[in-house]
Amino acid sequence: MRGQSKNISLPRRLIIDLMHASMGVPFVSLSRSLNIRPLLEARAAAQAPAGWAAMFVKAFALVARDEPVLRTVYAKWPWPTFYELPDSVASVAIARRENGEECVMPQRIACPEAMTLAAVDSEIRRAKTAPVADVPMFRKIMRVTRLPLPLRRLFWAVGLNFGRQRGNWFGSFAVSSVAAYGGGELHPITPGPFIVSYGLVEGDQTIHVVIRWDHRVTDAAPIARVLTRLEQALNTEIAAELRAAGAKPIRAVGI
Repeated sequence: MRGQSKNISLPRRLIIDLMHASMGVPFVSLSRSLNIRPLLEARAAAQAPAGWAAMFVKAFALVARDEPVLRTVYAKWPWPTFYELPDSVASVAIARRENGEECVMPQRIACPEAMTLAAVDSEIRRAKTAPVADVPMFRKIMRVTRLPLPLRRLFWAVGLNFGRQRGNWFGSFAVSSVAAYGGGELHPITPGPFIVSYGLVEGDQTIHVVIRWDHRVTDAAPIARVLTRLEQALNTEIAAELRAAGAKPIRAVGI
């Protein structure tokens, strides 16, 4: 059967490089349904509620503020070691359409635990619609993706294997979800060390969350506790910030 050869676009080349970098990470995963009734009530009453990605980014970063292991990466150079980042750096998977092609690009958000929820949400929304040239992380990653393969592999190796560079390139955790497109239990992979995915809100006011992590960094028991703390952060700190941001105006009803 005679087919047709097609060039690999830059966005697909980026995903190919990302998958290559993720192949050697010994990932394991843990999933759980979180009860988020207080968060849902606060979000329903908010005048301009933040998106789900922003809420999970800030909630995970708040948990990581008190759990150093969630800011720890495995670095190979100059010798294998664990490197603890001083602050969380999120990498959010942004679904876009470039030149008629569906693609995903990573948006870097540094220190989300110190940002307002509205600011985190604004960074994510801007990354979805702004031109690639106007988003610093997109410009940075596209410059590398345009390089020949040997140079790309070198840049990725430096960004992955020196602990200090991990925060600059790949962050301490990632957030990815297909909930906006109908849901499903997504098990994405990244170069690590942590990636959070969430599904649709269920009728019993729960949401299914999956955490995948580099097993070299930590074990299942701490991650189980992290899921419990993540549920608490969503229902307390994040819900409180939504309530403080302002409620929807009450519409007068004539009699």
